Amino acid sequence: MTETHAIAGVPMRWVGPLRISGNVATTETQVPLATYETPLWPSVGRGAKVSRLVKEGIVATLVDERMTRSVLVEATDAQTAYVAARAIDARIDELREVVRGCSRFAQLINIRHEINANLLFIRFEFTTGDASGHNMATLASDALLKHLLETIPGISYGSISGNYCTDKKATAINGILGRGKNVVTELLIPRDIVTDVLHTTAAKVVQLNIRKNMLGTLLAGGIRSANAHYANMLLGFYLATGQDAANIVEGSQGVTMAEDRDGDLYFACTLPNLIVGTVGNGKGLEFVETNLARLGCRVDREPGENARRLAVIGAATVLCGELSLLAAQTNPGELMRAHVQLERGNQEKVGV
Repeated sequence: MTETHAIAGVPMRWVGPLRISGNVATTETQVPLATYETPLWPSVGRGAKVSRLVKEGIVATLVDERMTRSVLVEATDAQTAYVAARAIDARIDELREVVRGCSRFAQLINIRHEINANLLFIRFEFTTGDASGHNMATLASDALLKHLLETIPGISYGSISGNYCTDKKATAINGILGRGKNVVTELLIPRDIVTDVLHTTAAKVVQLNIRKNMLGTLLAGGIRSANAHYANMLLGFYLATGQDAANIVEGSQGVTMAEDRDGDLYFACTLPNLIVGTVGNGKGLEFVETNLARLGCRVDREPGENARRLAVIGAATVLCGELSLLAAQTNPGELMRAHVQLERGNQEKVGV
């Protein structure tokens, strides 16, 4: 059987522009979204319009960044695992030198561990420059694991990945400690804009956020998450910018906040696991290069700055879609009317 290669074409459209400020970037930019769910484009566009009507726009604050890989070692017993863990903590400077010897951009910033019976799970945390850092973290962890097995007595190889990272799974540890870029986006929307553009009130959005995102997610057993549809915007943004789309699993963990401030609406989205990069696998495709350049993420900057810019733009895109959807859901029938009108129109264009 002959192996063939093809490219799956996903419809893509630029929406916006969004207005963004904060500790990483102050900009107005359109954003690319690749999706089959075409109502997402005008929905994010409505949120983007709101951002342009507010002087500061969406204030995006990068809180933290780290890529993680956990390794697993087996000890003879729990006491030996404990002694090994203490030794690892005491030798972090030595381990940082090991990482410097195998990567130009990876830096070991922290180590966490957990002991279960005679097993020691070790979670290495790195900064990885402009790369999302999956492979870079694995390469560094492989070198670290080899060094530990050679220098710490009583332990043996378990696995290069112990699932304590955690990669492409929704877990509490990622929500608590973060994996990727941790970004908070905020928007304070005056009362008249809430009424005229979003066709709702701050009080209605706050009530829906509590009942749907917070209580509904709690009853459903959600893990460190309370939002309506972060995954929709993230998938569209990830596909358009050459990211590993499976990372929307942990990326869509996050919390939406809404407050009624005397009729004005304070709206915020916190994404602790936003995994993006501007170099690495997937970035060499022509359309990805074009999109990254148009987003201003191909400028000659210090290592890591382009990836941070991409992260805050992605996080602001999430806020736009989240705000628009929640506003629509405060009004009976609005969401379904939009889907029927937009999706039926798109089907008729292609002869369905």
